[in-house]
Amino acid sequence: MLTLILAVTVMSVHPRIVAAAGTTKVTPLLSKDLKGIPGKEGALLLVQYPPGGSDPVHRHNASVFVYVLEGSVVMQVRGGKEVTLHNGQTFFEGPDDIHIVGHNASQTEPAKFLAFFVKDKGAPPVFPAK
Repeated sequence: MLTLILAVTVMSVHPRIVAAAGTTKVTPLLSKDLKGIPGKEGALLLVQYPPGGSDPVHRHNASVFVYVLEGSVVMQVRGGKEVTLHNGQTFFEGPDDIHIVGHNASQTEPAKFLAFFVKDKGAPPVFPAK
């Protein structure tokens, strides 16, 4: 968890980070203030899982819309059903959700998805789960 938080914090300072082999790579693509919604911003991130890659349990304190670009990913929020998503499929996480499962469904192929956040301006996209 700490690794993911540190990576996201570093990435917010440096827009293009290439993660070490075998780790999840997160690339910030765009961040814009949302007109008409004071104090909120939209942020778009590209998330790339290596084969067998995963995320620790975490939360976002944001509305997060996920769109799978490549491969298959397994997602689940606490109290929700575990789902396997393929190219073109979507997933949603609400501000109060705890993301308990997030991993590449394949041990041999990479997976890639876009995550669009509606969050507090300047807040990091990932927080430790409580």
